[in-house]
Amino acid sequence: MTGLDHLVLATPDLPESVATVTRLLGVAPVPGGRHVGRGTRNFLLGLGDGAYLELIGPDDDQPAPAFPRPFGIDGLTESRLLTWAARVNDIGGAVAEARAAGYDPGDASEMSRDTPDGQVLRWRLTLSRDGSHTGVIPFLIDWGATAHPSVSLPQVNLRAFEVTHPNPAAISTQLRALSIDLTVRPGLRPALIATLDGPSGALTLL
Repeated sequence: MTGLDHLVLATPDLPESVATVTRLLGVAPVPGGRHVGRGTRNFLLGLGDGAYLELIGPDDDQPAPAFPRPFGIDGLTESRLLTWAARVNDIGGAVAEARAAGYDPGDASEMSRDTPDGQVLRWRLTLSRDGSHTGVIPFLIDWGATAHPSVSLPQVNLRAFEVTHPNPAAISTQLRALSIDLTVRPGLRPALIATLDGPSGALTLL
């Protein structure tokens, strides 16, 4: 089964969101690095079992990018749990299998970011056709030979992760095409909901 790699919390104000998560959970996310040329940077927090939370927002130390920042960050007015990533070991094979099962996750593209200690992390991920990279269906990610970012991160507990949608049957079919076994609950709108537990208390992200 394809497994949870990370949750993406996009924010228009990264320092404020990092401070809020730290205050409510009692554990501080650590700098992940900069996405050079994309105008963003991130902070990371481990969720256990090799998964992590990514807080991503504008990087004020970079020039404004020539194209919109990913995840609709430029249009956000508050932080939002916008998408998630499912980890695979052979992204080309996973894409082919999903297409054969009736769902197209998009083509795999090369990505990278610079870490605070000067390393360059590289991975491959699938990009949605409309370029939004958001939604209740995850994108696929393959870290290849790169050490996974969850290694040595400060940890909190991912108590619950839920997907809701007005048409849960259709979403469940798409998830099964990605070899993901996750219950989708009926909801008025598509939504991702994650509840985290830390030393200072709980935090629900949506």
